[in-house]
Amino acid sequence: MTRNLNQGQNGLFHALGVSEAGLEKRLADTVWRGQSLRFLQDTGLAHAHVLLGDSGQLLRIPKQSQVGLDPEPHLAHEAICFQAAAPSLVTPALHQVLPVSPALPRGALVLDYVDGVPLALPEHVASLSLSLARIHCVDVPQASHQRLSLPEDPLVSMIQEIRSQAEFLARAGLSADVQARVQGQLVLATRLAGLDERPPESLITFDAHPGNFLVDKQGDAWMVDLEKCRISYPGFDLAHSTLYTSTTWDMNSYAVLAVDDIAYAYQSWEQAFGARGADHRPWHVPLRRLMWLWSTTWCAKWLALSSNAPGPDAGQNWSESNNENALNAHVRNRAKHYLEPAVIDAIVSEFDELERLLA
Repeated sequence: MTRNLNQGQNGLFHALGVSEAGLEKRLADTVWRGQSLRFLQDTGLAHAHVLLGDSGQLLRIPKQSQVGLDPEPHLAHEAICFQAAAPSLVTPALHQVLPVSPALPRGALVLDYVDGVPLALPEHVASLSLSLARIHCVDVPQASHQRLSLPEDPLVSMIQEIRSQAEFLARAGLSADVQARVQGQLVLATRLAGLDERPPESLITFDAHPGNFLVDKQGDAWMVDLEKCRISYPGFDLAHSTLYTSTTWDMNSYAVLAVDDIAYAYQSWEQAFGARGADHRPWHVPLRRLMWLWSTTWCAKWLALSSNAPGPDAGQNWSESNNENALNAHVRNRAKHYLEPAVIDAIVSEFDELERLLA
């Protein structure tokens, strides 16, 4: 077995209750027995990844549950997400679920390893939009549809999530001015809930920031993180893939898109989605405002909770102890930046310009 953990990775996997020896033993009765283990760079707050030799697969090991579930139901939820999106042919195939065990306290999924490079925007905007359209066009089986549906209608659920996260604005130490800016936009966005109309629903990823995509040699964009899949509105994914708070989140895919690039992304998606794409157009900007509010209030939540000690091994756990120091420093920098008044004002002003371009 390859043993190549650096000091930061040793600390990370120790915090997760995972060891090389434990993984070797756990894999001994699988087809991946004897494969070398390559522990990949820590780049996400929710998962660690281990490449399984030359098998073409990797272990996706949860650090926590961003959807607030205990380890076993969380693992089952992730499996459903990957299975539901599989017909799109732009997500990694699920090969096996490794149940919760002493070696894997939160279990793991064995997925195909996507050999690709980070998105380069705006060059790959069309590929990104096409991949999202393929996911949004998937006909989800009824059983999975029920398990991925939200308890409230998607619009009400989104507003509830944002309101819950907005409670952390003060706890994160943000100025009254910043709090007022965000709350004012939330009041504006909340008016949508009173409308009788709703956009069409489909399978969405709800985590479509560019850092979650890889581009293969054929130029196809693969969505590799499906933990948050739900039955909701494609507009949330379209926003998440092109908002400033998303395109500048991951340094490997860092880009600042012009409004014309953003409009092109939406137009490319409508074309790829087909005849029904135009039905979503009136909702593009309203849902974009909501997705930005969700992302921004999440930043406040992370800033408020990340210094906490690790909690019970269940549900969400934003403790910095789950991550390598470099990742924590990066997330802190991004979260504080997105909550600066000038950044908020720039994003809000973009909404009106985009609405004009899409009209």
